[in-house]
This record gives sequence, structure tokens and C-alpha cells, in this order.
Amino acid sequence: MASRSFWERVSYSFEMLSAVVFTLYSFFVSGDFSQTPYQEDIQSALDQIEKECGDLLDLKEISFMKLEKEFTKRAKKIKTDQDEFVLLVELLARLEDGHARVQLTEKTKGLLWPEDDSLYDSSITRGDSGLAVCRIGKKYYVKAVAGPAKDANLQPGSEILKIGGQKPGAWLEEKIEEARRIVSWSTEHQAFFWATHGGLSGEAGSRLKVEVKQFDGKKKKRTISIGKSRVRMPGPAFWPEGLTGEKDVSHTLLPGGYGYLYIRRCKSDLPEQVDVAMEALGNPRGLIIDFRGNSGGGFDHDDLLGRFVPEGQTMSFVKSISSTGSSQYGGPIIVIVDGTVVSAGETASGMFKEEGRGYMIGESPTAGMSAAKITLDLPTGKFKLYVSRYSNKGRWQEGKGIEGLGIQPHQLVEFRAEDLAKGKDTLILEALSIFEKWPEGEVPYQPQKFGWKASAN
Repeated sequence: MASRSFWERVSYSFEMLSAVVFTLYSFFVSGDFSQTPYQEDIQSALDQIEKECGDLLDLKEISFMKLEKEFTKRAKKIKTDQDEFVLLVELLARLEDGHARVQLTEKTKGLLWPEDDSLYDSSITRGDSGLAVCRIGKKYYVKAVAGPAKDANLQPGSEILKIGGQKPGAWLEEKIEEARRIVSWSTEHQAFFWATHGGLSGEAGSRLKVEVKQFDGKKKKRTISIGKSRVRMPGPAFWPEGLTGEKDVSHTLLPGGYGYLYIRRCKSDLPEQVDVAMEALGNPRGLIIDFRGNSGGGFDHDDLLGRFVPEGQTMSFVKSISSTGSSQYGGPIIVIVDGTVVSAGETASGMFKEEGRGYMIGESPTAGMSAAKITLDLPTGKFKLYVSRYSNKGRWQEGKGIEGLGIQPHQLVEFRAEDLAKGKDTLILEALSIFEKWPEGEVPYQPQKFGWKASAN
């Protein structure tokens, strides 16, 4: 349960006493002493959230008292199922929980969001700009383009001077604040990556004006026509050449004999998919595992990590991990992450760092959206609430876990505009340079002590 200071308890007691007095007054005036079913739902939601999510609210410094006061008051104005739907969505958005969502039931199946709500109009077809943005220092740059943004001749590595007539930082922050009412993010950097990779969208057919200074110094004004299709922007800024694979895992060999493994999702058969990829890669001098854009899933963590322990051996830096699989790899590993890595993608990438197996770099920490969840039932049976209870991997990061924090890389790496202009991903380049000068003291696992030798190629 969320803890309260002495003065918070005094204030809360006064507020509750005032509410009782007001309720008694209302009863004597109107003769109606009962709550509506809508109020009962909201009160039940608040009670269960305090009980089940209190520790996370404390961790994220969210005042439950303020939530209870605000939403108890607003519940009195609910007149329809749609009103309750909106209020519950707004309540969960305040939990700063990327997994949180309101689930409809058979009683509310087909219920739509209000069409007069400009933030989310169900009658509008949404589309993407195909533009991804990154921040370098205090400036903003075109990170990657696809679809409409590519058609508008926007060039990666260009400095963004204005978006929609505003400075890019102000425009992006406005998008975040606008969406915050109904969108829940576990961390501010998750919100930032949402804005820079997914927030550059809008109504299909609308236009987005962008002013840039290209890498050659020329200033250009471009207009992006928002397309109807959804363009998935997370991942590396540029895909390495020769990338191949199926389902959720793809791979290629990079110059110098280094392997590259991209993991898009973490489904239950992820360890077996990695077997196939590693068999194709053989025994590279070093291995980059890129998790950027990983949307999560569910898998056996020890079984996957065991693929990166030499055959017949056990790694015991934090916990005992035995070799598993058919194509084990014992060489040096660098993991790449950013704020688009969520849920099981965070535990998958994080275990390489936290269990001592690899070196992690990233444009930012992972999203911080990784927790044990629970579904809460409400009295009317019209809605269910899916929320996080406590952080996953509570023993990691000095006992802080993941939820609300993300996995902090060993090394934060910003993109370089000159790399983007050349069609190169800075973080992949940085990983290759780290292999040449390995940070010995940062990673407990030392390949040579486990008998590993690089292939002679």
C-alpha cells in the first residue's frame, strides 16, 4: 500500500471528514444517500490500485491521495458508459505504466471513444509521416526516413529547425503533453521515444511542414503528406547489408568478421530462433545483439542466455547459467538498446548486462516498462483494468529492478549527424570500435577464460 507522511494523513483525514459532511448534507437535502454504479466502479478501481500498485506509485513518486481526490470527485459527473470508459483511461494514464490499459467486456463490446474528443477521434483514419527524429546535444536531427518522409526528400543527418512552424523540442513536448491525458508511459525517455518515433503522425491526408538545414548547410522547407499506412520506425537508423532471417530474429556478418543479430520480438521459441541464426553466423570475432524496437513477448530467460555460454560450461557471476542449445557462442558481446525496447525486450537485453555476459550501449536506457501485471475486475462488470503490480527483475540494478527506470547502458551513445548523412548507424559503428578496445573491467565474462577462440577469418 502506498505510504503517507504525517501531514498527508492529516490532510487526507480532513478531506475525508469534509466529504462525509458534504455527503450527509446532500442526503438530508435530496434524500439520496447511495452511490451510482459508475461511482462504485471508480471507487473500486481506486481501492484496488492502492492495494495492488502502491509500491510502484511510491517508486514513481505518484501521490495516490491526489488521484483519489480528483477521480472520486470526477466520478460524480459520469452519466454514460462512455464517460466511465474515458475516465478510467485517464486514471490509468496517470499511473505512468506503459502496460496499463482498460479492457472492454461483453457488456461494453463495441463501445467507442467519443468522436468529439480531438485527441483520439475514432472516425479519423490515422497515418504516419515516416519520419524518425533523434536529439544530438541540444539539437534535433532527421534520424531515418521512410514512406511519406522519404517521398518529401528529407535527408538523414539534416538538422531540424522547425516542425509545424515550431522549434522541434517545443513541438515534440507539446505532442507528449497532449497525449499524456490518455497515454501511459513508464518513463519520460519512453515518452520521448514515442514522440520522436511514433508521435510524428496524424490524420491520413493531412500535412506536416518541416524546415531543415541539410548536412551540406543548405536550408530547405519540406511538406510531408501523412500516408494511410503505418510505418514502423523503431530499430537501427539503417539496416546492415545482407540482413537475413525469418520471424523475429535476423542476422548478417559485418566487415571485420563481426556478427550482427537483430531481435525484434521475444516469443517463446526465441532460443530456437537464435540457434538457427548463430549456426549461420558461425563463430564471429565478436557479436552485436541489437534490441532496438523490440516489442517484448515471453520466453525462458536462462535458456536464451545459455546459448551464449560455451558448450558444457556454466557461468556463475550473478546466478548459475548453464550452456544450452545447439549453436553456443562464447565470444565477446555488445548489446544495443534505446527507449523503444519494452517489456520482455528489456529483460532479454538486460540480462546480458546484469548477469555479467556482455557490454551494453544505447542512445538511452530501455523504456522502463517491465513489470508483473494483474487484471482488476470492477463491480458492474463493464470494464477490466490491466495494470502493473511490481517491477520485474527486482534484484537487478542494485535492487531497483526495471519498471519506471529502464536498463541503464554501460555507455550512452548519441548519433553523429555525419554518420546519418552517410547512411551509417552510429551505435553499430561504436560497437565495432569497442570490440577493438574491449572494456576489460566492465564485463565479468572473459571469453578466453571459458576457452573461446575466434575463428581465423
